[in-house]
Amino acid sequence: MLATTELPALDDDPFSHEILEDPTDFHHRLREAGPITRLPHYGVYAAGRHAQVHAALTDWQSFESSAGVGLSNFRTETPWRPPSLLLETDPPVHDAPRHVLEPILTPRVLRAMRAEWLRAGEELVEQVISRGEVDLAKDIAAAYPLRVFPDAVGIPREGRENLLPYGDHLFNAFGPKNDLVRKGEPTIAGISAWVNEQCARDKLTPDGFGMQIWEAADRGDILPEQAPTIVRSLLSAGVDTTVHGLAAVLYCFATYPDAWQAVRENPHLIRTAFDEAVRYESPVQTFFRTATRDVELGGTVIGEGEKILLFLGSANRDPRRWDDPDAFDLSRDPSGHVGFGMGIHQCVGQHVARLEAEAILSALATRISRIELTGPPVRHHNNTLRAWESIPARLHA
Repeated sequence: MLATTELPALDDDPFSHEILEDPTDFHHRLREAGPITRLPHYGVYAAGRHAQVHAALTDWQSFESSAGVGLSNFRTETPWRPPSLLLETDPPVHDAPRHVLEPILTPRVLRAMRAEWLRAGEELVEQVISRGEVDLAKDIAAAYPLRVFPDAVGIPREGRENLLPYGDHLFNAFGPKNDLVRKGEPTIAGISAWVNEQCARDKLTPDGFGMQIWEAADRGDILPEQAPTIVRSLLSAGVDTTVHGLAAVLYCFATYPDAWQAVRENPHLIRTAFDEAVRYESPVQTFFRTATRDVELGGTVIGEGEKILLFLGSANRDPRRWDDPDAFDLSRDPSGHVGFGMGIHQCVGQHVARLEAEAILSALATRISRIELTGPPVRHHNNTLRAWESIPARLHA
Protein backbone atom coordinates (compact mmCIF):
# COMPACT_ATOMS: atom_id res chain seq x y z
CA MET A 1 0.00 0.00 0.00
CA LEU A 2 1.16 3.51 -0.76
CA ALA A 3 1.06 6.19 1.90
CA THR A 4 -0.21 9.62 0.91
CA THR A 5 3.32 11.03 1.05
CA GLU A 6 4.49 8.41 -1.48
CA LEU A 7 1.71 9.05 -3.99
CA PRO A 8 2.44 10.81 -7.26
CA ALA A 9 1.02 14.32 -7.31
CA LEU A 10 -0.01 16.58 -10.17
CA ASP A 11 0.12 20.32 -9.56
CA ASP A 12 -2.39 21.06 -12.33
CA ASP A 13 -5.73 22.70 -11.65
CA PRO A 14 -8.21 20.46 -13.51
CA PHE A 15 -10.76 23.29 -13.38
CA SER A 16 -8.48 25.78 -15.13
CA HIS A 17 -9.67 27.16 -18.45
CA GLU A 18 -6.68 25.60 -20.20
CA ILE A 19 -7.64 22.08 -19.11
CA LEU A 20 -11.37 22.65 -19.56
CA GLU A 21 -10.63 23.70 -23.15
CA ASP A 22 -8.76 20.45 -23.85
CA PRO A 23 -8.15 17.93 -21.04
CA THR A 24 -6.46 15.33 -23.28
CA ASP A 25 -2.86 15.93 -22.19
CA PHE A 26 -3.78 16.26 -18.51
CA HIS A 27 -5.79 13.03 -18.65
CA HIS A 28 -2.85 11.23 -20.22
CA ARG A 29 -0.48 12.42 -17.49
CA LEU A 30 -3.04 11.58 -14.82
CA ARG A 31 -3.39 7.99 -16.02
CA GLU A 32 0.35 7.53 -16.46
CA ALA A 33 1.11 8.91 -12.98
CA GLY A 34 -0.58 5.90 -11.40
CA PRO A 35 -3.91 4.35 -10.43
CA ILE A 36 -4.39 7.00 -7.72
CA THR A 37 -2.77 10.43 -7.51
CA ARG A 38 -3.02 13.52 -5.33
CA LEU A 39 -4.15 16.93 -6.53
CA PRO A 40 -2.48 19.29 -4.01
CA HIS A 41 -4.28 22.28 -5.51
CA TYR A 42 -7.47 21.04 -3.84
CA GLY A 43 -6.15 18.53 -1.31
CA VAL A 44 -8.01 15.60 -2.87
CA TYR A 45 -7.23 12.22 -4.36
CA ALA A 46 -7.82 11.57 -8.06
CA ALA A 47 -8.46 8.54 -10.25
CA GLY A 48 -8.15 8.64 -14.04
CA ARG A 49 -7.95 4.98 -15.03
CA HIS A 50 -11.05 3.02 -15.97
CA ALA A 51 -10.58 0.23 -13.42
CA GLN A 52 -10.41 2.52 -10.39
CA VAL A 53 -13.11 4.92 -11.60
CA HIS A 54 -15.47 2.01 -12.28
CA ALA A 55 -14.67 0.43 -8.91
CA ALA A 56 -15.41 3.61 -6.97
CA LEU A 57 -18.63 4.32 -8.87
CA THR A 58 -19.99 0.85 -8.16
CA ASP A 59 -19.04 0.75 -4.46
CA TRP A 60 -21.40 3.23 -2.84
CA GLN A 61 -20.84 1.60 0.55
CA SER A 62 -17.19 2.75 0.52
CA PHE A 63 -17.46 5.85 -1.67
CA GLU A 64 -20.54 7.84 -0.76
CA SER A 65 -22.43 10.45 -2.75
CA SER A 66 -24.35 11.82 0.24
CA ALA A 67 -21.40 14.00 1.26
CA GLY A 68 -21.74 15.68 -2.14
CA VAL A 69 -20.57 14.72 -5.62
CA GLY A 70 -18.68 18.00 -5.93
CA LEU A 71 -15.70 19.51 -4.18
CA SER A 72 -17.89 20.82 -1.35
CA ASN A 73 -18.17 18.37 1.56
CA PHE A 74 -21.73 18.23 2.89
CA ARG A 75 -20.42 16.84 6.17
CA THR A 76 -18.98 20.25 6.99
CA GLU A 77 -20.47 22.63 4.39
CA THR A 78 -24.02 23.65 3.58
CA PRO A 79 -25.02 22.92 -0.05
CA TRP A 80 -26.20 25.88 -2.15
CA ARG A 81 -29.51 24.14 -2.83
CA PRO A 82 -31.34 21.14 -1.29
CA PRO A 83 -29.37 18.05 -2.37
CA SER A 84 -30.64 15.89 -5.20
CA LEU A 85 -32.46 12.81 -3.87
CA LEU A 86 -30.95 10.81 -6.76
CA LEU A 87 -27.45 12.17 -7.26
CA GLU A 88 -26.51 13.23 -3.73
CA THR A 89 -27.95 10.51 -1.51
CA ASP A 90 -27.16 6.86 -0.84
CA PRO A 91 -29.33 3.94 0.32
CA PRO A 92 -31.66 3.82 2.10
CA VAL A 93 -32.61 7.47 1.33
CA HIS A 94 -31.76 6.92 -2.35
CA ASP A 95 -33.92 3.80 -2.76
CA ALA A 96 -37.47 5.16 -2.89
CA PRO A 97 -36.81 8.05 -5.32
CA ARG A 98 -34.90 5.74 -7.66
CA HIS A 99 -37.63 3.08 -7.52
CA VAL A 100 -40.25 5.70 -8.35
CA LEU A 101 -38.37 7.04 -11.38
CA GLU A 102 -37.13 3.79 -12.93
CA PRO A 103 -40.56 2.52 -14.12
CA ILE A 104 -41.41 5.98 -15.48
CA LEU A 105 -38.28 6.02 -17.68
CA THR A 106 -38.00 2.42 -18.87
CA PRO A 107 -37.22 1.84 -22.56
CA ARG A 108 -40.67 0.25 -22.94
CA VAL A 109 -42.44 3.36 -21.65
CA LEU A 110 -40.25 5.66 -23.72
CA ARG A 111 -40.88 3.65 -26.89
CA ALA A 112 -44.50 4.79 -26.70
CA MET A 113 -43.19 8.32 -27.26
CA ARG A 114 -40.95 7.34 -30.17
CA ALA A 115 -43.33 8.28 -33.00
CA GLU A 116 -44.06 11.68 -31.46
CA TRP A 117 -40.37 12.40 -30.88
CA LEU A 118 -39.49 11.28 -34.42
CA ARG A 119 -42.10 13.68 -35.78
CA ALA A 120 -40.66 16.51 -33.67
CA GLY A 121 -37.21 15.64 -34.98
CA GLU A 122 -38.41 15.75 -38.58
CA GLU A 123 -40.04 19.14 -38.00
CA LEU A 124 -36.85 20.57 -36.50
CA VAL A 125 -34.70 19.19 -39.32
CA GLU A 126 -37.08 20.74 -41.87
CA GLN A 127 -36.63 24.10 -40.16
CA VAL A 128 -32.83 23.98 -39.97
CA ILE A 129 -32.39 22.73 -43.55
CA SER A 130 -34.11 25.86 -44.81
CA ARG A 131 -31.47 28.04 -43.14
CA GLY A 132 -28.50 26.53 -44.96
CA GLU A 133 -25.91 27.18 -42.28
CA VAL A 134 -26.69 26.15 -38.72
CA ASP A 135 -25.16 25.97 -35.28
CA LEU A 136 -25.22 22.27 -34.41
CA ALA A 137 -24.93 23.05 -30.70
CA LYS A 138 -27.70 25.65 -30.41
CA ASP A 139 -30.03 24.91 -33.33
CA ILE A 140 -30.18 21.12 -32.93
CA ALA A 141 -28.45 19.75 -29.81
CA ALA A 142 -30.08 22.26 -27.46
CA ALA A 143 -33.26 23.03 -29.38
CA TYR A 144 -34.47 19.45 -29.76
CA PRO A 145 -34.35 18.26 -26.11
CA LEU A 146 -35.86 21.55 -24.94
CA ARG A 147 -38.71 20.93 -27.37
CA VAL A 148 -39.62 17.34 -26.44
CA PHE A 149 -38.49 16.45 -22.93
CA PRO A 150 -40.12 19.25 -20.90
CA ASP A 151 -43.35 18.32 -22.70
CA ALA A 152 -42.91 14.75 -21.49
CA VAL A 153 -42.30 15.93 -17.92
CA GLY A 154 -45.34 18.17 -18.18
CA ILE A 155 -43.96 21.64 -17.48
CA PRO A 156 -45.23 24.78 -19.27
CA ARG A 157 -43.52 26.03 -22.42
CA GLU A 158 -43.03 29.54 -21.11
CA GLY A 159 -39.68 30.02 -19.41
CA ARG A 160 -37.95 26.87 -20.64
CA GLU A 161 -34.93 28.95 -21.59
CA ASN A 162 -34.13 28.84 -17.85
CA LEU A 163 -33.38 25.11 -17.91
CA LEU A 164 -29.96 25.28 -19.56
CA PRO A 165 -28.51 28.11 -17.42
CA TYR A 166 -29.87 26.32 -14.35
CA GLY A 167 -28.09 23.11 -15.33
CA ASP A 168 -24.96 25.04 -16.26
CA HIS A 169 -24.73 26.57 -12.78
CA LEU A 170 -25.64 23.28 -11.12
CA PHE A 171 -22.74 21.48 -12.79
CA ASN A 172 -20.37 24.42 -12.29
CA ALA A 173 -21.14 24.32 -8.57
CA PHE A 174 -19.70 20.79 -8.33
CA GLY A 175 -16.27 22.36 -8.83
CA PRO A 176 -14.44 25.10 -6.94
CA LYS A 177 -15.94 28.55 -6.50
CA ASN A 178 -14.09 29.96 -9.49
CA ASP A 179 -15.03 32.54 -12.10
CA LEU A 180 -17.44 30.11 -13.76
CA VAL A 181 -19.46 29.81 -10.54
CA ARG A 182 -19.29 33.51 -9.81
CA LYS A 183 -20.58 34.31 -13.28
CA GLY A 184 -23.83 32.46 -12.57
CA GLU A 185 -24.41 33.71 -9.04
CA PRO A 186 -26.20 37.01 -9.84
CA THR A 187 -29.04 35.23 -11.69
CA ILE A 188 -29.21 31.75 -10.17
CA ALA A 189 -31.66 32.65 -7.38
CA GLY A 190 -34.30 33.76 -9.86
CA ILE A 191 -33.65 30.84 -12.21
CA SER A 192 -33.79 28.33 -9.34
CA ALA A 193 -37.06 29.83 -8.13
CA TRP A 194 -38.54 29.35 -11.61
CA VAL A 195 -37.34 25.72 -11.81
CA ASN A 196 -38.69 24.92 -8.35
CA GLU A 197 -42.03 26.53 -9.20
CA GLN A 198 -42.42 24.29 -12.27
CA CYS A 199 -42.04 21.20 -10.08
CA ALA A 200 -45.16 22.01 -8.04
CA ARG A 201 -48.17 19.78 -8.61
CA ASP A 202 -50.44 22.54 -9.89
CA LYS A 203 -47.93 23.47 -12.63
CA LEU A 204 -47.71 20.01 -14.19
CA THR A 205 -49.89 18.53 -16.93
CA PRO A 206 -51.97 15.52 -15.83
CA ASP A 207 -50.35 13.00 -18.19
CA GLY A 208 -46.65 13.82 -17.79
CA PHE A 209 -43.78 12.19 -15.94
CA GLY A 210 -43.92 14.89 -13.27
CA MET A 211 -47.51 14.11 -12.31
CA GLN A 212 -46.62 10.41 -12.11
CA ILE A 213 -44.08 11.32 -9.44
CA TRP A 214 -46.73 13.20 -7.47
CA GLU A 215 -49.06 10.19 -7.84
CA ALA A 216 -46.32 8.04 -6.32
CA ALA A 217 -46.44 10.37 -3.32
CA ASP A 218 -50.22 9.85 -3.16
CA ARG A 219 -49.61 6.09 -2.96
CA GLY A 220 -47.10 6.56 -0.16
CA ASP A 221 -44.11 5.41 -2.25
CA ILE A 222 -42.33 8.68 -1.43
CA LEU A 223 -43.02 11.56 0.94
CA PRO A 224 -45.05 14.46 -0.51
CA GLU A 225 -42.21 16.89 0.22
CA GLN A 226 -39.86 14.69 -1.85
CA ALA A 227 -41.96 14.89 -5.02
CA PRO A 228 -40.89 18.35 -6.26
CA THR A 229 -37.22 17.57 -5.61
CA ILE A 230 -37.50 14.38 -7.68
CA VAL A 231 -39.23 16.27 -10.51
CA ARG A 232 -36.34 18.74 -10.40
CA SER A 233 -33.85 15.87 -10.59
CA LEU A 234 -35.72 14.48 -13.58
CA LEU A 235 -35.40 17.78 -15.42
CA SER A 236 -31.65 17.81 -14.75
CA ALA A 237 -31.22 14.16 -15.74
CA GLY A 238 -33.18 14.53 -18.97
CA VAL A 239 -31.91 17.83 -20.34
CA ASP A 240 -28.21 18.60 -19.82
CA THR A 241 -26.77 15.14 -20.46
CA THR A 242 -28.87 14.88 -23.61
CA VAL A 243 -27.99 18.34 -24.93
CA HIS A 244 -24.26 17.81 -24.53
CA GLY A 245 -24.44 14.20 -25.71
CA LEU A 246 -26.20 15.28 -28.91
CA ALA A 247 -23.67 18.05 -29.48
CA ALA A 248 -20.91 15.47 -29.03
CA VAL A 249 -22.30 13.03 -31.59
CA LEU A 250 -23.05 15.78 -34.13
CA TYR A 251 -19.50 17.10 -33.77
CA CYS A 252 -18.17 13.57 -34.28
CA PHE A 253 -20.22 13.11 -37.45
CA ALA A 254 -18.94 16.44 -38.79
CA THR A 255 -15.32 15.44 -38.17
CA TYR A 256 -15.70 11.74 -39.09
CA PRO A 257 -17.72 11.87 -42.36
CA ASP A 258 -17.26 8.14 -43.00
CA ALA A 259 -19.10 7.45 -39.75
CA TRP A 260 -22.02 9.58 -40.92
CA GLN A 261 -22.19 7.65 -44.18
CA ALA A 262 -22.16 4.38 -42.23
CA VAL A 263 -25.11 5.53 -40.12
CA ARG A 264 -27.05 6.65 -43.20
CA GLU A 265 -26.52 3.23 -44.75
CA ASN A 266 -27.28 1.36 -41.52
CA PRO A 267 -29.54 3.30 -39.11
CA HIS A 268 -29.15 0.52 -36.55
CA LEU A 269 -25.73 2.05 -35.84
CA ILE A 270 -27.30 5.19 -34.37
CA ARG A 271 -27.40 3.87 -30.81
CA THR A 272 -23.80 2.62 -31.06
CA ALA A 273 -22.77 6.00 -32.47
CA PHE A 274 -24.39 7.91 -29.63
CA ASP A 275 -22.79 5.76 -26.93
CA GLU A 276 -19.43 5.92 -28.68
CA ALA A 277 -19.72 9.72 -28.78
CA VAL A 278 -20.54 9.76 -25.06
CA ARG A 279 -17.45 7.64 -24.45
CA TYR A 280 -15.28 9.70 -26.79
CA GLU A 281 -16.37 13.19 -25.67
CA SER A 282 -17.67 12.36 -22.15
CA PRO A 283 -20.15 15.22 -21.69
CA VAL A 284 -19.97 14.61 -17.92
CA GLN A 285 -16.25 14.75 -17.18
CA THR A 286 -15.96 14.39 -13.40
CA PHE A 287 -17.71 13.56 -10.16
CA PHE A 288 -16.43 13.41 -6.60
CA ARG A 289 -16.97 10.72 -3.99
CA THR A 290 -16.14 10.67 -0.25
CA ALA A 291 -14.61 7.67 1.52
CA THR A 292 -16.91 6.32 4.24
CA ARG A 293 -14.03 4.45 5.88
CA ASP A 294 -10.34 3.85 5.33
CA VAL A 295 -10.60 2.01 2.02
CA GLU A 296 -8.06 0.66 -0.46
CA LEU A 297 -8.33 1.68 -4.10
CA GLY A 298 -5.64 1.05 -6.69
CA GLY A 299 -3.10 0.13 -4.02
CA THR A 300 -3.69 3.30 -1.98
CA VAL A 301 -5.65 3.70 1.24
CA ILE A 302 -8.12 6.57 0.98
CA GLY A 303 -8.79 7.87 4.48
CA GLU A 304 -12.30 8.08 5.90
CA GLY A 305 -13.84 11.45 5.02
CA GLU A 306 -11.37 12.15 2.19
CA LYS A 307 -12.62 13.32 -1.20
CA ILE A 308 -11.61 11.59 -4.43
CA LEU A 309 -12.17 13.16 -7.85
CA LEU A 310 -13.19 10.57 -10.45
CA PHE A 311 -12.29 11.56 -14.01
CA LEU A 312 -14.95 9.87 -16.13
CA GLY A 313 -13.61 11.45 -19.31
CA SER A 314 -10.13 10.11 -18.64
CA ALA A 315 -11.46 6.64 -17.81
CA ASN A 316 -13.37 6.60 -21.09
CA ARG A 317 -10.10 7.07 -22.99
CA ASP A 318 -7.97 4.72 -20.93
CA PRO A 319 -5.87 2.56 -23.31
CA ARG A 320 -5.90 -0.16 -20.63
CA ARG A 321 -9.63 -0.53 -21.38
CA TRP A 322 -10.02 0.67 -24.98
CA ASP A 323 -8.04 0.10 -28.17
CA ASP A 324 -7.18 3.37 -29.94
CA PRO A 325 -9.23 5.31 -27.36
CA ASP A 326 -8.68 8.74 -28.92
CA ALA A 327 -10.60 7.77 -32.07
CA PHE A 328 -14.35 7.84 -32.68
CA ASP A 329 -14.91 4.31 -34.00
CA LEU A 330 -18.30 2.81 -34.88
CA SER A 331 -16.78 -0.68 -35.08
CA ARG A 332 -16.09 -0.47 -31.35
CA ASP A 333 -18.43 -1.84 -28.67
CA PRO A 334 -18.64 1.18 -26.34
CA SER A 335 -20.54 -0.66 -23.61
CA GLY A 336 -18.79 -0.32 -20.28
CA HIS A 337 -18.07 3.38 -20.71
CA VAL A 338 -18.73 5.49 -17.62
CA GLY A 339 -20.11 8.50 -19.46
CA PHE A 340 -23.47 8.00 -17.75
CA GLY A 341 -21.86 6.96 -14.49
CA MET A 342 -22.12 3.40 -13.20
CA GLY A 343 -23.77 1.55 -10.33
CA ILE A 344 -26.80 2.73 -8.39
CA HIS A 345 -26.18 6.38 -9.32
CA GLN A 346 -25.96 5.72 -13.06
CA CYS A 347 -27.84 8.44 -14.95
CA VAL A 348 -31.55 7.70 -14.73
CA GLY A 349 -32.11 9.77 -17.88
CA GLN A 350 -29.78 7.77 -20.13
CA HIS A 351 -32.65 6.00 -21.93
CA VAL A 352 -34.23 9.40 -22.57
CA ALA A 353 -30.95 10.61 -24.07
CA ARG A 354 -30.67 7.54 -26.32
CA LEU A 355 -34.23 7.83 -27.60
CA GLU A 356 -33.85 11.54 -28.32
CA ALA A 357 -30.59 10.82 -30.14
CA GLU A 358 -32.28 8.12 -32.20
CA ALA A 359 -35.14 10.45 -33.11
CA ILE A 360 -33.13 13.49 -34.20
CA LEU A 361 -30.32 11.51 -35.87
CA SER A 362 -32.83 9.37 -37.78
CA ALA A 363 -34.49 12.53 -39.06
CA LEU A 364 -31.13 13.97 -40.11
CA ALA A 365 -29.94 10.73 -41.73
CA THR A 366 -32.90 10.60 -44.12
CA ARG A 367 -32.35 14.17 -45.33
CA ILE A 368 -28.69 15.08 -44.89
CA SER A 369 -25.87 13.54 -46.92
CA ARG A 370 -23.02 15.44 -45.27
CA ILE A 371 -22.39 17.60 -42.20
CA GLU A 372 -19.66 20.14 -42.94
CA LEU A 373 -18.02 22.42 -40.39
CA THR A 374 -17.95 26.01 -41.64
CA GLY A 375 -15.80 27.50 -38.89
CA PRO A 376 -13.90 26.57 -35.76
CA PRO A 377 -16.17 25.14 -33.04
CA VAL A 378 -16.14 27.01 -29.73
CA ARG A 379 -16.11 25.21 -26.40
CA HIS A 380 -18.34 26.20 -23.50
CA HIS A 381 -16.36 25.87 -20.27
CA ASN A 382 -18.01 24.22 -17.29
CA ASN A 383 -16.45 22.75 -14.15
CA THR A 384 -18.10 19.37 -14.77
CA LEU A 385 -19.37 19.25 -18.34
CA ARG A 386 -17.57 18.94 -21.68
CA ALA A 387 -19.75 21.21 -23.72
CA TRP A 388 -19.94 23.35 -26.85
CA GLU A 389 -20.83 27.02 -27.15
CA SER A 390 -21.05 26.84 -30.93
CA ILE A 391 -20.49 24.33 -33.76
CA PRO A 392 -21.03 26.23 -37.04
CA ALA A 393 -21.90 23.88 -39.88
CA ARG A 394 -23.64 23.45 -43.20
CA LEU A 395 -26.08 20.59 -43.75
CA HIS A 396 -25.89 19.17 -47.28
CA ALA A 397 -29.08 17.53 -48.54
